[in-house]
Amino acid sequence: MRINEEKLKQIISSKIDSELKIKKIERLSGGAAQETYHIECIKGLDTQSLAFRRRAGGEFKDLNNDGPGLKGEALLMKCAKEVGVPSPKIYYVLSQDDDLGDGFIMEWLEGESLGRKILRDREYAAVRPTLAYECGTLAARIHSIDLSKKGLQNLLPKMSPEDYVQQTWSRYKSFGVSQPTIDYVGCWLMNNLPKCHRSTLVHNEFRNGNLLISSDGIVAVLDWEIAHIGDPMRDLGWLCANAWRYGANLPVGGFGSYEQLFQGYEDECGISVDPAAVRFWEIFGAFWWSVTCLGMAHKSHQGLDPSIERVAIGRRSTEGQIDCINLLCPGLVSISEINHRQDNLEVSQVTELLKEVGHFLRQDVVRSTSGRTQFLSRVSANSVDIVLREIMSASAYRQIEQNSLRQFLSIEDESLEKLRLRLVEYLREGTCQLDNEALQAHLRQTTVNQIAIDNPKYSGLAQALKHR
Repeated sequence: MRINEEKLKQIISSKIDSELKIKKIERLSGGAAQETYHIECIKGLDTQSLAFRRRAGGEFKDLNNDGPGLKGEALLMKCAKEVGVPSPKIYYVLSQDDDLGDGFIMEWLEGESLGRKILRDREYAAVRPTLAYECGTLAARIHSIDLSKKGLQNLLPKMSPEDYVQQTWSRYKSFGVSQPTIDYVGCWLMNNLPKCHRSTLVHNEFRNGNLLISSDGIVAVLDWEIAHIGDPMRDLGWLCANAWRYGANLPVGGFGSYEQLFQGYEDECGISVDPAAVRFWEIFGAFWWSVTCLGMAHKSHQGLDPSIERVAIGRRSTEGQIDCINLLCPGLVSISEINHRQDNLEVSQVTELLKEVGHFLRQDVVRSTSGRTQFLSRVSANSVDIVLREIMSASAYRQIEQNSLRQFLSIEDESLEKLRLRLVEYLREGTCQLDNEALQAHLRQTTVNQIAIDNPKYSGLAQALKHR
């Protein structure tokens, strides 16, 4: 749903500053779950920018089963600012009567949030070596927030590690798809739950990409909409997940070491960090991301804010799955060799057509657009590439998977769909041996073949192939 600019003007004038006049509204790239807009305003001869964050599609919900919702997110930013966590000033939280959706208007802060740019641009070269330590410091401050005094005790959901694993696993099961690697990891997590943990505020999206960075350091910690009360090591583990290293080698956000992160945390709060607990949450992070990606596509399939972005994110589930493989059962693996033969019955082959569509999107459309349209053009071009790779390789990869499952399950004549479901049920029973070498080899190979279709440039694939 498009923003009603007239109503937004009225809100800014009546609730923030009567002298502010809107000059331009631009939706920022990304944001499949929430929308973020840059509002450029004029006040006399000066310009002032605001940020507007709202639920995707302009929906309004007072309560959110997955977290505090946007109203709670605004409160969390205020609480964080009070304990020294850089945060934008909140100007106004929308009500249902405003008829603009669930959201809030806040201070616009200058900085960079794109993880790849933070890791590669020369502008941030001097600050990168200190970011892991600073993240540890800020995480400790977040975990120090007094839940009772700030009114967060009853606002936020409470989740033990077991609750969180079960909730995530159950959500995946509700999609009705069979992804054996996800079930394998779910079993491992349930068998290796942290035995002792504190219970604090957990940001739950504390990672490179949700940190606004300047050449001086961290300007703001963003995106609090799925915060909860639970094990604080979830935040440290999530920051270390491979998905948020953007191809860089350093484990903490791509910019630092575990030791730097832990030192910053311990220096700030005096509480020692257990590396094993962080590793559990790093594995969980890849598991959670796999399921969350599938959830994005599932929502689009159901007609809930459908978009090319949501559908494309569904294919990123394999990224989290290959990260789990690398963390839990690395070993010998290779990309299966495929003979890409095609017939010559058509003058223009399907693969040729797709290559040209991708080239047009990436070269012509991207270069002639900006903002979200440019972003979605890149997403569309990448999606065409996935379709092209699937046409070239999927049939052979599925046959390899089917043969492997028939051998592992000792079943000669069943479809791949039924064989996958049998393996998934076998894993969910909780009686299988997770260290079974044949099982691990099957999961490694099928996951490598799938990521070779979905995103062959993903760093997790290169990590998996190191064992060749």
